[in-house]
Amino acid sequence: MSRVIVFFLCFFFCFLGNELQAERLKDIASIAGVRSNQLVGYGLIVGLDGTGDKTNQTPFTTQSFSAMLSQLGITLPPGSNFQLKNVAAVALHAELPPFAKPGHKIDVTASSIANAKSLRGGTLLMSPLKGVDGKVYAIAQGNLIVGGFGAEGKDGSKITVNVPSVGRIPDGAIVERSVPTQFGGDSQIVFNLRNPDFTTAKRVADSINQLLGPNVALPQDAASISVQAPQNPAHRVDYLSLLENVEVTPAEASAKIIINSRTGTIVVGKHVRVSAVAVTHGSLTVTVSETSSVSQPNAFADGETVVVPESDVSIEEETGQMFNFAPGPSLDDIVRAVNEVGAAPGDLMAILEALKQAGALKAEIVVI
Repeated sequence: MSRVIVFFLCFFFCFLGNELQAERLKDIASIAGVRSNQLVGYGLIVGLDGTGDKTNQTPFTTQSFSAMLSQLGITLPPGSNFQLKNVAAVALHAELPPFAKPGHKIDVTASSIANAKSLRGGTLLMSPLKGVDGKVYAIAQGNLIVGGFGAEGKDGSKITVNVPSVGRIPDGAIVERSVPTQFGGDSQIVFNLRNPDFTTAKRVADSINQLLGPNVALPQDAASISVQAPQNPAHRVDYLSLLENVEVTPAEASAKIIINSRTGTIVVGKHVRVSAVAVTHGSLTVTVSETSSVSQPNAFADGETVVVPESDVSIEEETGQMFNFAPGPSLDDIVRAVNEVGAAPGDLMAILEALKQAGALKAEIVVI
């Protein structure tokens, strides 16, 4: 396992050792006000092969189905009790992209909210999708694509692959209302960096000013850069087409160590440094094994047969290894020292945490 860890460290050392390449502004920043919006709705899936809701346990499915029939001109007798094995109630959600216009199509995801076993083969009936303001922005309908499936035997055994109670409808909703934007009218456009950094914000402003002239772009903080822009939307499109292709070299990230506690993967950034320190590495293994023996009395003795437990305790201690870090070692030095020690992922995490507590590690540790 230690070989795997060292491989990851060496790989990222080689990757981070190269100079950062210039990137387009559109790849590292977004335009303020140009954003997507979340939509949510409720609907009924029909046409299931007996895998729908158990309506005796989910009365809202029956109520929704009755309300739908009444809107279609079908009136059920009062107190009707019917089982709908082929119908399932679902929650719908979608993302309305920026500048979406009426008539555009967007993807929809349907998730069962009751006890339907599978949505495979089902069809979503016409359902409205609403925004946070309660207004309808899209209408969803169509056949579901379900990536999971399940099978069940008569003896109760069953197997399930992925999640069959969630499906997706590509282009399953038609946009009916567009979201108002503030794309035109303001005298400025604000670019928001996806990874806030003061150095990157300054470099973005400098690159734009070098292209368009002094004081056209001004950094507001570590995340935002305001740029003077024409108020006419038609001119603004050409203007942004020019700006989003401006190349900027992002600043190098701060010293950071990322630890994935589940997989044991550890990634060390380029600028991680360690003060002068000596580290010893070793482990103590205690093994306790339990066995049982039978104690049986003689043939004519007045006794009972009993089971006697026997315990065997052994202690194994590995020889501790010590390695020394000179002041300010690079990532290559850290990798080489860890490789010589042969630390496992758990041991390496403990070493890094100990260095952090001792104040010798000049980096931030992030556990994911």
